[in-house]
Amino acid sequence: MKYLKINTQETTDLEALKNAILQMKGVDSVDIIDEENPESELKKAFNKTKEQFKKGDYETVVNDIFDILTKNNSKK
Repeated sequence: MKYLKINTQETTDLEALKNAILQMKGVDSVDIIDEENPESELKKAFNKTKEQFKKGDYETVVNDIFDILTKNNSKK
């Protein structure tokens, strides 16, 4: 999987941008991450976790949470 990072201005309509990117061929998902508020990223991961638990996808849950925790610690 590859990621694309887009830096936006505060006035950008993020939902419109997200919808436009989702229309592109080959794009599976778009996540809006607020680097100023790392808690929001963790909250999104836990919400995603609920769905993964329902599907029995425990390995991905652990990997996602580990990635977030280690990425936030590397910024310090």
